[in-house]
Amino acid sequence: MAFGWIEEQARARHRAGLVRRLSPRPAASPLLDLASNDYLGLARHPEVTEGAARAARTWGGGATGSRLVTGTTELHAELERELAAFCGFEAALVFSSGYAANLAAVTALGPHGSLVVSDAGNHASLIDGCRLARGETQVVGHADPQAVRKALATHEGAAIVVSDTVFSVDGDRAPLVRLAEACRERGAGLVVDDAHGLGVLGDGGRGAAQATGLAGAPDVVATATLSKSLGSQGGVVLGPARVIDHLVNAARTFIFDTGLAPAAAGAALAALRLLGREPERAARAREVAGELHARLTAAGLEAVRPDAAVVSVRAPSPEQAVRWAADCRTAGLAVGCFRPPSVPDGISRLRLTARADLSGAEIAHAVRVIGETRP
Repeated sequence: MAFGWIEEQARARHRAGLVRRLSPRPAASPLLDLASNDYLGLARHPEVTEGAARAARTWGGGATGSRLVTGTTELHAELERELAAFCGFEAALVFSSGYAANLAAVTALGPHGSLVVSDAGNHASLIDGCRLARGETQVVGHADPQAVRKALATHEGAAIVVSDTVFSVDGDRAPLVRLAEACRERGAGLVVDDAHGLGVLGDGGRGAAQATGLAGAPDVVATATLSKSLGSQGGVVLGPARVIDHLVNAARTFIFDTGLAPAAAGAALAALRLLGREPERAARAREVAGELHARLTAAGLEAVRPDAAVVSVRAPSPEQAVRWAADCRTAGLAVGCFRPPSVPDGISRLRLTARADLSGAEIAHAVRVIGETRP
């Protein structure tokens, strides 16, 4: 029978407590949201939603084609210029998603004969980029510059090192300066995914590369999503102009994908300009993360100290993590639930988003609910 194997996989997922289901949310949810990636609270900001609406009225509902055909508007070019200037890079290229941006960067910069060194804790999009790249991939220990050095020493020729700047599961930061040093010893490029750093780290939210003095370096490329701190949709690759030109000509997820919808570009541009005027939002997101961590640990919960805006709380098992998240939802709190295969180390977690617009009362309420519903 066609697809007959699906039933066995479904049974195996059920036995392991790993079944996932879609849960559509209403436009106006009564839940306190600590599950989304809306770090700066901009997804519903009037300026951001008006930016989306104005772009849709001006340019239409869709980009109408790939970026190299009809999918590049003046709005896309404006967004790219402002993203590059804000983050401190020479050039930028916008994609339909952060996932597509990561696939583009890794595959286009890891050609046949090259070496791609990838952190074991990297996001799935970077992992898939490594799988699709024609170069050889070596996976190294998490946040271990010495392991990167050893991997690079095994190869002569072109190489890149690929890492998240802030890892999405526990919220810890990569040692970017030491990774850059390891790369420069061997003439390798550094490609970093700043999905959880843009809008939170750096001067006024300019990102992890800017915070560590790596933005604009000729051997550093950063990717980011527009769907987290900027409250929109889409992705971007930032780097030297010659790298961006290469992606225009070689990145399949750019060449063969429909361009980012104008509404998403308009929303992202409005959010970027708002962040430029209100840089304190970045510091507030970090402050909320620190307060969540302090209150959770004071309540006797095992929470990982956050380096940005992701706060991770350990759960005893996948089944108990799912039940814990469901009990939080029943009590009016939405939290993320990470379990295998999303967390390959086998440790299940609740994942909390520290949003800049959370009040002290909301933080206290969230911690109280999490504590009262713990397994």
